[in-house]
Amino acid sequence: MQLQGLVGYVLFALQVAVLVASVYSFVHAAMQRPDAYTAADKLTKPVWLVILGVGVLLALVLGITGVAIAAVAAGVYIVDVRPKILEVQGKSR
Repeated sequence: MQLQGLVGYVLFALQVAVLVASVYSFVHAAMQRPDAYTAADKLTKPVWLVILGVGVLLALVLGITGVAIAAVAAGVYIVDVRPKILEVQGKSR
């Protein structure tokens, strides 16, 4: 019985982490210049906002299935799109 409680806490922590990452990705995407997306040869800003926004909504509504979808969307944005956009804007580290 204690193992089930632990699993529940771990899943909840993962859901919260993915939700935070998804919201961060959405806010970051919203704050960037629209031309940076096309200059970085990525999808347009409105498309990324829709992808990330739907990911956040699904994470809130569908539970673990929505969290998985949101994790993929936020992961792709954070790992692939964000660095390219920052590089194009001259803000890379």
